[in-house]
Amino acid sequence: MHTTIEPGILYFGTPVVLISTVNEDGSANLAPMSSAFWLGWRCMLGLAAGSKTPQNMWRTGECVLNLPSVDLVAAVDRLALTTGSDPVPAMKRHKGYCHVADKFAVAGLTAAASETVAAPRVAECPVQLEARVEAVHGIADEDAILKGHIQCFEVRVQRVHVDRSILMDGAGDRIDPDKWRPLIMSFQQFYGLGPRVLGSRLGTIPEAAYRTPDIDRARKAPARIETAAN
Repeated sequence: MHTTIEPGILYFGTPVVLISTVNEDGSANLAPMSSAFWLGWRCMLGLAAGSKTPQNMWRTGECVLNLPSVDLVAAVDRLALTTGSDPVPAMKRHKGYCHVADKFAVAGLTAAASETVAAPRVAECPVQLEARVEAVHGIADEDAILKGHIQCFEVRVQRVHVDRSILMDGAGDRIDPDKWRPLIMSFQQFYGLGPRVLGSRLGTIPEAAYRTPDIDRARKAPARIETAAN
C-alpha cells in the first residue's frame, strides 16, 4: 500500500565522494559529498554554491574525486559538519558546521601527489579520479529563492588510480564489482553494498563498447611538476 508523503530530501542512496581541491593559499581542502553520478569519463557533482569546494573548483578548474570504501567510514564521518570556509557561511553555521583548516589531519587521511592536477589524492581511498571542470550548470535557476544556491559541476576525468585489490582477475582495466565495496549514503546515513543479487543482462555488453574520446584526451593531459601535496 503506497501513501503520498513530502520528505525534506530525496536521498535514496549514492556513493560517497571525497572531493579534494586547492585553497587560495595553496593548502588542500577535502569535502565529503554524495550527489554525484558518472557517464563515461564524465561526472556530475551537485554542490552548494556557497561552499569552499565549488569555489575552489571555479577558481582552479580542477579537483580529485576520491571514492572511499566502507572501511573508511570513520574517517569520512570525522569530516562531517566541517567546512574550509572562514568565516563559516550562515547556511552552514545554522546547521552546526565549524571551520577546519586541515581537513586531511582531522580525518586522519594522507595527501598524495596527483599526476595532472594540483589537488592531492587521498592515499587511503581505493579509487582516485583526477578531473578537470568542463562546465557548470545552475540548478533551480527558475526559482527566485533557490537561484544561484545550487550548482552542478560537469567534470572530465583524466587519470584513474585504483587499488590493485579491486581489479578483476586477468583484466587490468576493469574493476571487479564483487571486490569493490563503496561507501554509500542514504538519507544521511552510511551503508555498504550487499552481495550481488542477479547477473544483469547488461553485463553481457563489453565495457569497451562504452569508451568515449575522453579517454584519448586523458592520455594527452600534461603531468604536473608542482602539486599541493608537495
